[in-house]
Amino acid sequence: MHIMMTTIYLVRHGETVDNARQIMQGQTQGELNEQGREQARQVAERLAAESIDAVVASDLHRAIQTAEVIAAPHGLSVVTTPLLRERDWGSFTGRFIPDLRGEVWPDDIETEDALLQRACDFLQKMTATYDGKRVVAVGHGIINKAILAVYASCSMSEVQRMMNAEVRVLTTSSVTVAASRGASTATSETTSAGTAVASAE
Repeated sequence: MHIMMTTIYLVRHGETVDNARQIMQGQTQGELNEQGREQARQVAERLAAESIDAVVASDLHRAIQTAEVIAAPHGLSVVTTPLLRERDWGSFTGRFIPDLRGEVWPDDIETEDALLQRACDFLQKMTATYDGKRVVAVGHGIINKAILAVYASCSMSEVQRMMNAEVRVLTTSSVTVAASRGASTATSETTSAGTAVASAE
């Protein structure tokens, strides 16, 4: 059986007001600042010549804002999914990130296992829905890190964080996603609070 490969242009949203203020956004909506809007325009220019079949985004405002700019040259509407939402940081949401280092994590933060499962569900959805297609997916720093960990069959701590408006290209299929998830479960490890908080802007 011929396996169709899905190409995913994984993007982190542009810089937001709270990114610049070092505020933990989590699943709050967020708003791009002028730098973030310019970053989105630059990604749009970079991908304008690519053959793109769909643009998917987290259902949080900052990701949708970024995705709409990227989708415009292709005449595409943005499809949203909660699977691409940022990690739920519970009681840490809205806090000044440097103040969180060394604090005991509250119980209401989304677990790494739940995050990795959501990342796997996202990849499975993309390969099932867009089999053989080329898709732009706009997410967030930590969920993108989880997606990359599942994709590479490694732990999240081994994945280099994505900067605002950074693009990484993944080529995958339903078969490789299933295999990757099994491997990433076997190698999963708890990310230290310092590492996760430092990269959770």
